Amino acid sequence: MAEKCMLTPFREEHEIFRQQCRRFVEKELAPHVMDWEAKKDFPDEVFRKVGEMGLHGILVPEEYGGSGGDYLVASVWVEESTRIRSGGVEAGLGMHGLIVLPAVAKFGNEEQKKRILVPGVKGEKIGALGLTEPVAGSDLARIRTVAKREGDHYVLNGSKTFITNGCRADFVLVLCKTNPEAGYKGFSTLIVEKGMPGFNQGKPLEKLGWQAGDTAELTFENVAVPVGNRLGEEGSGFYNAMANLEWERLIMALGTVCSAQLAFDKTKTYVLQREAFGRPIGKFQVNRHKMVDMAMEIEAARQLNYHALRKLVNAEPCAAEVSMAKIFASRMGEFVATTCLQLHGGYGYMREYEIERFFRDVRVNAIGGGTSEILKEIVGRLIGL
Repeated sequence: MAEKCMLTPFREEHEIFRQQCRRFVEKELAPHVMDWEAKKDFPDEVFRKVGEMGLHGILVPEEYGGSGGDYLVASVWVEESTRIRSGGVEAGLGMHGLIVLPAVAKFGNEEQKKRILVPGVKGEKIGALGLTEPVAGSDLARIRTVAKREGDHYVLNGSKTFITNGCRADFVLVLCKTNPEAGYKGFSTLIVEKGMPGFNQGKPLEKLGWQAGDTAELTFENVAVPVGNRLGEEGSGFYNAMANLEWERLIMALGTVCSAQLAFDKTKTYVLQREAFGRPIGKFQVNRHKMVDMAMEIEAARQLNYHALRKLVNAEPCAAEVSMAKIFASRMGEFVATTCLQLHGGYGYMREYEIERFFRDVRVNAIGGGTSEILKEIVGRLIGL
């Protein structure tokens, strides 16, 4: 008998964990989202609450307060965090616990791990990642932020923009050039901490979506960063940044699919209740077909995500699969957001129905973590074009 095809990579223990995450989100986080969105901010206390649940430390070793989990466990939290229903809150929490802390755990020395990971896992210190600059986004090789070594410290100058958690961060992993003549081997990552003279964290940037999360521009003017704050070896910064991008991109793809599913479910309920011309609008063929089209796109994106996730978990080459998953999920998310809003009619345009928030939040997924255009170039090279 042929082995049963696995539609999901998750096992029973993952589903138990999923229910724990879901109860926590629906009780402690989701009820406050309308207020956070209105204020365009959410309190730092949220990081501590998530830390108490152990969710910042999934990919952090146990000796530093984490649980030493893998990408499958982390993916469960990624999926369930979408039930917060605020891209800004989800992005802030995910950046800290799923991207920044694992990078410190993977590339940091013992002193850095004890100093940053232990309070980071508790949500007492909040981290950010400084890659993008005003003139360099997906093309990181063009960054202009430079650090010149002088004795036991580096003098850092430059700027970063569109930085998630940029306003509130206690520390930022800053990619910079320490040897501009050495090409890709001339990049290093420095841990820049709040309060260092010359380090300025700007005000929150106004943006279309992710409104409850802070996104800021950072500037560095002759910031003296101790050599002990270098993350990894000098010259390893570019390669270390690239090593984490596949996971970051898959996080965005996974989140997009689950957010789209929530929007679909909400719309299904609406079209079966809303009546026009004497019957529920979901019973009209034109609308029923729209719902089917969305269901197909969501499921196709979900399975492509899971295919990429299996390869990532098994440490197989997966740059093409992850890139395709993010491209497809981003496109699907925009289609679902537009269709759900249309089916809600005027109510879809109103904030109380949440569809308009998903419509605004989902757009950035085709940009952040590598634009769809850049990812298509990556896939094209990998398939021999």
